[in-house]
Amino acid sequence: MNIITKFTVATEQGIEALLMLTTKLAVQKFAQLLEPAELEHYIIENFGAQTLVSEINSMSNQWLVVYVDDQPMGYARITSKGLKPSSLGGKRAIRIADFGVCQHHAQQEIMTSLIDKCLSVCSTYEVIWINEPVESSLIGFFEQKGFIRQPEMSRFDELPLESALYLKINL
Repeated sequence: MNIITKFTVATEQGIEALLMLTTKLAVQKFAQLLEPAELEHYIIENFGAQTLVSEINSMSNQWLVVYVDDQPMGYARITSKGLKPSSLGGKRAIRIADFGVCQHHAQQEIMTSLIDKCLSVCSTYEVIWINEPVESSLIGFFEQKGFIRQPEMSRFDELPLESALYLKINL
């Protein structure tokens, strides 16, 4: 089994992979937490083809896709966009805004490949932050990778989900 994580660009192949992954992983992550209409609206607003092309081409974002035997199995979006938590003050901070992998027998290895690439890309920043729904199954994984939960609570993007802030300080 060959696992590789690489940057993606707005090519037909890149967009096709992200359209499939973003939809599949949004359903996987939020189907038990949101009403079907809310989930459909979230997917349409955030992961439609035109939106993805625009977001991929934004200088504020970097998109990574993890492949298993040349099949896309997960993605992450690293961004400097969005409202930075006030606790980060004037620190150079970057956000892992989206992160997920499809269910697979090697899921832990796939997630590790993806997060390791994210951490490498973000290594020049003082702080990496993640805003994750409190019900997320990824929380334990992020904590294993050195992210520490902060006392602040907020909403997860525009969804009606309570979320927690996790920080990783780069030394």
